Amino acid sequence: MSRAAALKPGASLAGWGGLGVEATLEVSEDFRSLSQGANISRGLGRSYGDAALPASGGRIVGSQRANKVLGFDAETGLLHAEAGFSMTDIKRVFLERGFYSPVSPGTQYVTLGGMVASDVHGKNHHVNGTLGQHVEEITLRVADGSVVTCSADQHADLFYATQGGMGLTGHILDAKVRLEKIPSPWIWSEKQSVANIRESVAALREAAAQWPMTVSWIDCLATGRSLGRGYLWRGRWAQPHEAPRRPPGPSFSPTVPFRMPNWLMNRWSIQLVNEAIFRVNTIPTQGPATPQSFFYPLDAIHHWYRLYGHRGFTQHQAVIPYEAGEDAIVGYVELIARLGGASPLCVLKDCGAEAKGTLSFPMPGMSVALDLPMTRDIPHIIESLNRYVVDHGGRIYLTKDAFTSREHFEAMEGERLDRFHHIRRTWDPDLKIRSALSVRLFGDAEEGL
Repeated sequence: MSRAAALKPGASLAGWGGLGVEATLEVSEDFRSLSQGANISRGLGRSYGDAALPASGGRIVGSQRANKVLGFDAETGLLHAEAGFSMTDIKRVFLERGFYSPVSPGTQYVTLGGMVASDVHGKNHHVNGTLGQHVEEITLRVADGSVVTCSADQHADLFYATQGGMGLTGHILDAKVRLEKIPSPWIWSEKQSVANIRESVAALREAAAQWPMTVSWIDCLATGRSLGRGYLWRGRWAQPHEAPRRPPGPSFSPTVPFRMPNWLMNRWSIQLVNEAIFRVNTIPTQGPATPQSFFYPLDAIHHWYRLYGHRGFTQHQAVIPYEAGEDAIVGYVELIARLGGASPLCVLKDCGAEAKGTLSFPMPGMSVALDLPMTRDIPHIIESLNRYVVDHGGRIYLTKDAFTSREHFEAMEGERLDRFHHIRRTWDPDLKIRSALSVRLFGDAEEGL
């Protein structure tokens, strides 16, 4: 079993899935000074697993209060901001001014530093790639305490290793990223139902050739020929004549007030939820949608993780390369079903060309992400899924991971991981910057912190 077994629910500091460690998070508006001597950084805590958790005895610092805009060029869209500036801040400050992030992950509650460290992707990866492809400069406090500015032209090895490096190359202090000029603050979106997994894959690939933003929700608990039924959601920024005259306003977001009983999220209840989701989305729709509803549907319910109870949950996200064939993608979803992957959230996304980030996640293929309630079977399920991913030349997304073994991760990454280790040790020979994830997957020792 992986080191994730050492994580526990209800700990003082946890990932979004609820597994955590006993640690104290230090926060300050002066993150530049706070980061001196720290072992790992943390933003808003939306990494699902142990990426933003300290190794045992390590010092962890939070960037969320360091959220100032340091500069903005309205001609080029170049934003210079501190690491704690969040996607929520981007939406609040720039949406009505005609700019938005060129890449948006599935939650707005994520910092700029976290987005760079994860090299986040979104529904438009097949068009806009990862966030790193729009980042021009990163300022880091590296392991020896010095502050380094890196870019494609200056310390390029550090620049690209930081994109997707999960905070292990240094503490991200600020970054410059090019925002996208948008024609209106609304999304023009369309939905259509799909009958099964093969139809889902085909519809998603067809839509990706015509639409910049695409995603499919599928039901991995449906049986027989209905396995993988669901709906395709496609979108683009609405033109002014298609958009309402008023800007998107705030929407009501209920809160899950406390952690539900562990038994609430089980195979049968999730089956009912999936049935309801499918029925609600069977009627084709089209029209303007808010960025909130299109990009961040899960954010509509505050603290939704509490639905999984005190035991928490994990997410597994993998990309199966197109060169492995459509049957490999279909086979992966069928494996999820055989393993009892009871998930109310199973999402497919089309991934385009690989980014330059040394450990950046996406590759040409189809990404499959699913939430799983924490049970005794989770280590076995994740191991089985990862074995399939390795056998078909795919890889996993570290931001979502908590249970992958070092053996499987090394098999997925191969030469990319060797290059990352080389760059990391060049800048941090003693591996002072480390996390619970790096102990589990990279073999970092916990002693000597």
